[in-house]
Amino acid sequence: MSTDIARCNRYVNVSSRRQLTHKFHQNTHFPVANLNSQILPRLMNKLIHTFLLISLVIGQVCEGKPLNILFIFTDDHAYQAISAYGSNRNQTPNIDRLAKEGMLFDRAFVTNSICAPSRAVILTGKHSHLNGQLTNGQRFDGEQQTFPKLLQKKGYQTAMVGKWHLKSDPTGFDFWQVLQGQGPYYNPPMNTAQGVKKITGYTTDVITDVSLDWLKNKRDPNKPFILMSQHKAPHRNWQPGPKYLTKYDGIDIPEPKTLRDNYKNRLEPATTQAMTIDRHLSTNDLKIRTPGNLTPEQKAKWDAAYGPKNKAFEEANLQGDELFKWKYQRYVKDYLRCIDSVDENIGRLLDYLDKSGLAENTVVIYSSDQGWYLGEHGWYDKRWMYEESFRTPLIVRWPGVTKAGSKNKDLVQNLDYAQTFLDICGVKSPKEMQGQSIVPLLKGKKPKNWRKSLYYQYYEFPGAHSVRRHYGVRTETHKLIYFYKLDGWELYDLEKDPNELSSVYGKPEYAALTKELKNELNRLRKFYKVPVDDRPLTQAPRAPRKPKKEKKKS
Repeated sequence: MSTDIARCNRYVNVSSRRQLTHKFHQNTHFPVANLNSQILPRLMNKLIHTFLLISLVIGQVCEGKPLNILFIFTDDHAYQAISAYGSNRNQTPNIDRLAKEGMLFDRAFVTNSICAPSRAVILTGKHSHLNGQLTNGQRFDGEQQTFPKLLQKKGYQTAMVGKWHLKSDPTGFDFWQVLQGQGPYYNPPMNTAQGVKKITGYTTDVITDVSLDWLKNKRDPNKPFILMSQHKAPHRNWQPGPKYLTKYDGIDIPEPKTLRDNYKNRLEPATTQAMTIDRHLSTNDLKIRTPGNLTPEQKAKWDAAYGPKNKAFEEANLQGDELFKWKYQRYVKDYLRCIDSVDENIGRLLDYLDKSGLAENTVVIYSSDQGWYLGEHGWYDKRWMYEESFRTPLIVRWPGVTKAGSKNKDLVQNLDYAQTFLDICGVKSPKEMQGQSIVPLLKGKKPKNWRKSLYYQYYEFPGAHSVRRHYGVRTETHKLIYFYKLDGWELYDLEKDPNELSSVYGKPEYAALTKELKNELNRLRKFYKVPVDDRPLTQAPRAPRKPKKEKKKS
C-alpha cells in the first residue's frame, strides 16, 4: 500500500493535497480534554473516513495516469558485457542507471536460444512448439493471439521499431518500422505499412531516432502506450558505429578462463559445433574487408580506423596461439564497440522520458533475445542450454513500485514477458499463455507457487553452427540436458562447476538427483504440452517469402 501511495502521490496536484489536508484537520479536530469512551469511536470513524477519501482521490489520479511501457531489446547481448552484471570488459553507464533505479534479475533465461523463436515466445507467451516458431527459417503466424493485440483492445497504443526478424509483417501494432531480416549495421532499408523506407545512418542510432520520433510526434499523448524499441546490435558481424571505431585500441580485453576449453568430460556435441573463435570466424567478422554498403564519408572513417590496424596485422604474420589471441581481441572489441552505441542510445531514450515528464509513469524494461558467448568455451554465438547462451539480461525500472538498486535471484524466463506486460497494464492474461507475471517480484513479493525449475528446448539442427537438438531442465543448483537425437545425457552441478566443464551424469553419487531431475523434466514436458520432435535430421525447408512491396521513395 505504501509504495502505491508513494507512486500515485506524485500525480496529486498541490491544491488537491491542500484540500485533503484541510479536510483531515476538519475531521480530526477535537479538544484533548474531551477524549473519552464516547469521543474515541467517533474519532476513529472520522479517521477511517479521511483515509478512504485520500485513497479515493489517489486512486482516481492513478486511474487517470495509466502506465506506459518502454521495452528496449537487443540482439545477442551477453550479460557478461554489462557492468551492472559485473563485466570486467566494459562499462555500460546507461544500462547501469536502470539497474540502480530498478531491479536487476540474476536468473533470467530463455526457452529457446535463437533470435526468431525467442521473439515469438515474447509476443505470444507460449513455448516454441505452441507458437509454431521452432527455428529462424520459419515464418511467424501473425494471426495468432499476442499481447500487443490484447493491449490494443484495452486502448493502448502499440509501436514496434527496429529488428523484427519474423518474416511476416508485424500485427497488433498501431505503428511499425522494422528492419528487413537481420538488417545491416549501416544505412538500413526499413519495412513500414506504407512500403520500404531507406535511411542513411548507423542502424542503432536510426532505431532510436525512429523511436523518439514516434514518442514525440506520432503517438496520441492522451493514450497509454507500449513501445518496443529493438536493436540489431550486437548481432554478428559486429560493425561498430562511427564514434566507437577506435575505442579499446591499444588495450587487451581480459580473456575468459575457458577460452581454450578442450571439451573433455562432455558429450560429442560440444566438439562437433561450428562456432569457435579460432576456426570459424570469417574475414567479414574480423573486419579484414570493408563493408560494401557504406557512404563515402562512412567508408573514409572506417578505413581510417581499420586500415592501420589491418596493415599491422598483415605485417605481423601471426601463427598459432598468437593468431588466436588476435582473433579474440578483434572479435570482442568490435562486439563491445557495438554495445557502446546501444548504451549511448538507451541514454537518449531515458533522457527524453525525464525531460518529457513520462518517466514517472513509464515502466522501462531492458532485455535481450538470448545470451551470447564472449569466448567462453572458445565460442561466439548462442543456441546451447549452457549458461552463457541460456541466460539473458533483464532489468526493470518501475518508479515508486520497484525498489531502486534491488536484485532478484528467482527463476524467470522470456516466457513470462507477455503476461508481465499485460499485468502492468491491468489486462487479464489468456489462460493459454504459459508464463508467470513477474509483477509480484517487482513489488518485492515472491508468490508461494513460484517456479523452482525451467524448461528449455533447441530445435535448429541441421543448421548454422551445428548445435545438436536438445532439451533440459534447470533448477537453482543443477542442470540436466538431453540430446534427444543422440540419446545422450549431461548433468551439471552448478554450485561445484559453474563453468559447466564436467558432466557428472552417470556418477553414483548423483543417481538419486538424476532420477529426481528426470521426473521433473517429464513433468515440465507434460505441463507445457511438449510433443515429441520427430522431424528428420535434414535441412528444414524454408517458408516461401511473400512478394516484396513496391518501394516508396523516402
